[in-house]
Amino acid sequence: MNGWAELDRFLRTDPRDVGCEEAMAMLHVYVELLAQDAGAERRYPGIAAHLRACGPCSDDFEGLLAAISGPAG
Repeated sequence: MNGWAELDRFLRTDPRDVGCEEAMAMLHVYVELLAQDAGAERRYPGIAAHLRACGPCSDDFEGLLAAISGPAG
């Protein structure tokens, strides 16, 4: 492994990406807005960019969204 994949992923990072710390600090707000269809991605583009790029944060987002959405079906 030569590290090229990691470098390529870093270079493709969306400059709006706020990072894990900020995304997690505001995740509950982002999820509430998304559940209300209140323009979460438009209002917090940096969080949206981060969730597209970060698997662990995206997993937390999906879990929180599922928790507030209730049972499927």
